[in-house]
Amino acid sequence: MKKFLKFFLITIILAILIAGGVIIYQGHAVYEEAISAQSISEKIEQIKSEKEHYTTYDKLPQDYINAVVAVEDRRFFEHNGVDMISIIRAIATDIKQMKLVEGGSTITQQLAKNTYFTQRKEITRKVAEIFMAFEYEKECSKEEILELYVNTMYFGDGYYSVYDASQGYFEKEVEDMDLYECTLLAGIPNAPSVYSPTKNPELAKQRQEQVLNKMVKYKYLTQDKANEIINSARY
Repeated sequence: MKKFLKFFLITIILAILIAGGVIIYQGHAVYEEAISAQSISEKIEQIKSEKEHYTTYDKLPQDYINAVVAVEDRRFFEHNGVDMISIIRAIATDIKQMKLVEGGSTITQQLAKNTYFTQRKEITRKVAEIFMAFEYEKECSKEEILELYVNTMYFGDGYYSVYDASQGYFEKEVEDMDLYECTLLAGIPNAPSVYSPTKNPELAKQRQEQVLNKMVKYKYLTQDKANEIINSARY
């Protein structure tokens, strides 16, 4: 019986390793196809040339940077494109739910997805996204990655960049956004059709509170300041 159990466990482990190897191989092939078609430098040049109002990092308010990092990828300035802690947590959630619920994606991975791959939740695409994230981290500084990210994210209401969203929602230049506007905008890309303040103001406010709570948790704001913003709803 013990020999059978040992054989059974070894077989299961081998099957998992083989399946994992196949997925990694297929994901790498997807990455190779994408990067061969257009290099990172070519992709960046394309993005900058196609965005009429491309916003550079120095134009982003520090409150907006803090809000995005706090809610999307708190270890952004520390990791190399992939946050293993977040991935392990996401895998545990996905196993519990028996479906792809969380991806554990970093800002760099989200940039890779937005600029190279589809939005479909596929395991091979997630692997390709990881390889592409490493490529972005090799080619770009953290500031450049965040800059590209906010210029390629969808913010709802037909706004496909932070500039468009700032103009559309607040009629302001990006650099002129205040803390309320920064925290509201930072929460929208998670689910633009849900958190658009013009479509679902109450849900947008709830999401903004989540952003503020994260900022308090990670020491970007005091609780008093967060409460002040929460109580000054404009939508």
